[in-house]
Amino acid sequence: MKSIAALQNLVTPWSDGLEPTDAELDAIEQELPLILAEVELLDAQIMTIDRTPTELDRRRIRRARRRLLAARRDLTRKAPSLEVCA
Repeated sequence: MKSIAALQNLVTPWSDGLEPTDAELDAIEQELPLILAEVELLDAQIMTIDRTPTELDRRRIRRARRRLLAARRDLTRKAPSLEVCA
């Protein structure tokens, strides 16, 4: 039996273009608060999928939505200084 690791170069040859550029990493760093806020809202919604939301659940979702909106607002205000990655 052959290991797939031995055949990896044949399956997926290495390319220098696979690593993100510095500009792409900077863009991700700028958007990180928004990404984390989206994950927090999604987590709050997932907790209530299979049950009726309690008052605490509704508060958690409202807080997560407010944080998401604030993160979007803050990112939008920074938008003119961001460069679009091609």
